[in-house]
Amino acid sequence: MRVLLADDHSLVRRGMRSLLESEGSVEVVAEAADGLEALRLCEEHHPDLLILDVAMPKLNGIDVAARSQKMTHPPRSIMLSMHLDESYVMRAINAGARGYLLKDATDEDLLPAIRAVAAGKSFFSPAVSGVLAAEYIEQLQARGLTDSYDLLTDREREVLQLLAEGRSNKEVASLLDVGLSTVETHRANLMQKLDLHSTAEIVLYAVRKRLIV
Repeated sequence: MRVLLADDHSLVRRGMRSLLESEGSVEVVAEAADGLEALRLCEEHHPDLLILDVAMPKLNGIDVAARSQKMTHPPRSIMLSMHLDESYVMRAINAGARGYLLKDATDEDLLPAIRAVAAGKSFFSPAVSGVLAAEYIEQLQARGLTDSYDLLTDREREVLQLLAEGRSNKEVASLLDVGLSTVETHRANLMQKLDLHSTAEIVLYAVRKRLIV
């Protein structure tokens, strides 16, 4: 996997490069110190994966991830952040990010995150998943609601899992050996049962439920 690192701290980039170069299947093809440089280098080197600091000069990492999705060969992205906050996670998912890691846990999480993203899955720091799960339970309790996950059929749960891992409807249909229209029906049904309205909300729900790491 060809990786571009973007962080405005050279020591952080150096540490990540050293860690990544210990993984034989990863090649760091470029480094950027700000968001605009990251976009320029992305156009130049066509990496498979962007590892982006959320808070960077000139253009933040979330906007870099979103703009990279409009490229001819859009890379996947993993966000690095100091913010353990649902709003940041949701913005990152909406921008197309496949992973969200806390910067103070990068050494433990970075390589597992890259392996997950390389396999077409998503990855979130355990601390992020834990906080989102706790907040979700508190929200349900405060509103006097119960989680509707148990209302899903076995097939709807399979579809939910695969969608949350970043699979398209077409990929889900192929993996489950069913028609595309069948997947679309299951998707619509599970979103209605769980009161979800977008792919980003599907991913966030799956993180809250610990269905994906």
